Amino acid sequence: MMTKVGGVVLSIGLSLSGTPLHAEAIPSSYRQIAHEYGIPPRVLYSVALQESRMRLRSRQTRPWPWTLNVAGVPRRYPTRIAAYIGLTQYLKQGIRSIDVGLMQVNWRYHQDKLGNPWQALDPYHNVRTGAKILASEYRESQDWFEAIGRYHSPGTNLQQKRRANNYARSVVGISNHLGK
Repeated sequence: MMTKVGGVVLSIGLSLSGTPLHAEAIPSSYRQIAHEYGIPPRVLYSVALQESRMRLRSRQTRPWPWTLNVAGVPRRYPTRIAAYIGLTQYLKQGIRSIDVGLMQVNWRYHQDKLGNPWQALDPYHNVRTGAKILASEYRESQDWFEAIGRYHSPGTNLQQKRRANNYARSVVGISNHLGK
């Protein structure tokens, strides 16, 4: 499938853990939140998949709400309570570089939007927080490809821009393989 995003035509074959995404449908909650923030549902859901995907026993690949990324190390928990305990323990240790939840919103930079650790792990609140950040990046750039990249790497130096472009390409690849 070919997609034009930000003036770039991308055709990327992608499989996650051996499970193609072409059969995956976008859940209604993502569609609703995307609509609230003026984001294409495929973009919002693809970012969530890029950030927190996990292969379930059903062999489906889905974003996983109880995901933390602590100083670059991903951690998946079986329940919200377990993730909350993990998050609060890391915060007590003074660790602030923690990406939280479905959208992997960074605690250090967005604690004000995330609220408290329990709220940060609420799936709807987490997706809405990520959607606010993504919508803000789009308002600034008026380009979805750039907004997606800046969601991950908002810096302006060459290395950060490369990371942003690589991230955006990966998200677009995921989007290309989602079910309609």
